Amino acid sequence: MRSRFASLGLLLAIPSVAALAQTVHRLDATPSTVAYGYYWSDARPALRIQSGDIVDVETMLTNSPAGLERIGVAAADVPQHLRDIVSQDTGALKGPGGHILTGPIYVEGADSGDVLEVRIQRITLPLAYGYNGCSGFVRELCGEQRVSTLIHLDRKRMTAEVAPGIVVPLRPFFGSMGVAPAPALGRVSSNPPGRHAGNLDNKELVAGTTLYIPVFVRGALLEVGDGHAAQGDGEVDQTAIETNLRGRLRIVVRKDMKLEWPRAETPTHWIAMGSDTSLVVATRTAIREMVHFLQETAGISQVQAYQATSMAADAHITQLVDGNVGVHMMIPKRVLVRRR
Repeated sequence: MRSRFASLGLLLAIPSVAALAQTVHRLDATPSTVAYGYYWSDARPALRIQSGDIVDVETMLTNSPAGLERIGVAAADVPQHLRDIVSQDTGALKGPGGHILTGPIYVEGADSGDVLEVRIQRITLPLAYGYNGCSGFVRELCGEQRVSTLIHLDRKRMTAEVAPGIVVPLRPFFGSMGVAPAPALGRVSSNPPGRHAGNLDNKELVAGTTLYIPVFVRGALLEVGDGHAAQGDGEVDQTAIETNLRGRLRIVVRKDMKLEWPRAETPTHWIAMGSDTSLVVATRTAIREMVHFLQETAGISQVQAYQATSMAADAHITQLVDGNVGVHMMIPKRVLVRRR
């Protein structure tokens, strides 16, 4: 059974949760609080919280101190926590992916079949720099060396000059936010996104947005990482502006919702998502998820919802470089009008 957003009533279901005490937890990224390259149902929780609690979480960029120093970062500007994580972690504890993920966060009361609501309240940039690699979808455009580029972040203006004469606005977001996959899948790489969310690389998930993730194991086991200061849809060269982030997340267990794939909400749009090794399959999944959402929300037929998707929703290629490619459909909230 799928979720019910009847008559746009999703937000109306939340006030009872908001009445709960808002305990705030601080979770720094240290050798004992990160999962290096995986989502896993057997991972040991780094933190236990109650539904409705807030977590102030630190995440590390996906690189090594040596790698950062090679591209020009001064030794004094390499975060000590990153040095600790890379030097103390062993090969047996890494992989199969490459991301340093903070967590898992065990949410009391969450269980298989529920939905985890992650409200992204705030995201800040602890570092004045980031980097961009060169590989990805058309890697021959990188030339033979495929070097990384150090990028200065103007945190006052919230911009970065990424190439001579090209200045982009900074819109920081966590490239990876996901829960533990079903136990039968074992230890899953942090690289590809899936039904558990994970490495979505969805640039819309900035502060003020909410991600809804289906839960597959008790406690949900949420992990967060892969901080991006800015990214284009597609993330075509495999990386965004990779950097450390600090975020404030409110995490709520939703037993009144049922989802098959992650969904998201911005102040202006609803977002349906799909991912697969095939761009065609990922696109079909995102379209079907949007159709299901419109059926549930507006109480219309499948045909009507499909037609409305074609006329009102936009298909975006989320990313093309993570093993599973991602597609997301966005529909403006203003087109969803209450019917008499």
